[in-house]
Amino acid sequence: MRHTTTEKSNGEPQNVSSSSQGVSRCERGTASGMTAGLQVAGLLLGLVSWCLQSSCTSSQVWKVRSQQETVGSGQWQYEGLWMSCAATSLGSVQCSRFKTVLGLPPHLQACRALMILSLLVGLASIVVSILGLKCTKFGRTSENVKDQIALSGGVLFILSGVFTLTATSWYASRVIQDFYNPLYGGVRFELGTSLYLGWSASCLAILGGSLLCCNCRRCSTTPPSRQFSYNFSSTSEGQKIYRAAPTSNNGSTKAYV
Repeated sequence: MRHTTTEKSNGEPQNVSSSSQGVSRCERGTASGMTAGLQVAGLLLGLVSWCLQSSCTSSQVWKVRSQQETVGSGQWQYEGLWMSCAATSLGSVQCSRFKTVLGLPPHLQACRALMILSLLVGLASIVVSILGLKCTKFGRTSENVKDQIALSGGVLFILSGVFTLTATSWYASRVIQDFYNPLYGGVRFELGTSLYLGWSASCLAILGGSLLCCNCRRCSTTPPSRQFSYNFSSTSEGQKIYRAAPTSNNGSTKAYV
């Protein structure tokens, strides 16, 4: 280990610290506050996305009957994942639930499952992310453990957004395919507002999860190198003396004369 010494003109002792290059440590103070703020922002985005996902799942406007197929200008027909509705300009709305599950198209059943799974994963990610925030305290959880919990919450948020994005994109592709298919003999529909709501929710969920994942503290598990501090003083006879200075570390201290 290399020791670096300096001497003052008045002969007073001076503290000299010598150590090898250790692993980099995480920034504290302002950087820690910014990390906590970004974590809260990611959690808020996840909360908003989960609310939008809930609205999208329960909405009945996943597809709207095309105006070219409408008999009268005062009639509208729209469908969702759970029921089909018809409305008139007088304000009357009639909805009927899909009476069968096995008789539904495969893509509709898959979209139902994906949206329900997205809500469950999103709810779990909210709980996990709250436990992993730096501004929350639960027992004696260390900072490294909290960072891992926050990372898990971010991954769950991203997974929830991917489920929603898959369901809405799959449903939209089938609507567009049936609309432009000249051999399709059924009623042609167009994209409903719920699809745009689902796309927005998926983007917010992925963005919020990315914020939580990117702010996970990257600390190395390698222990820092042992540091020694010495007091250097010079006597009138020119003899140089090194004395071990008191340190707060638990490591051993040595004195050289």
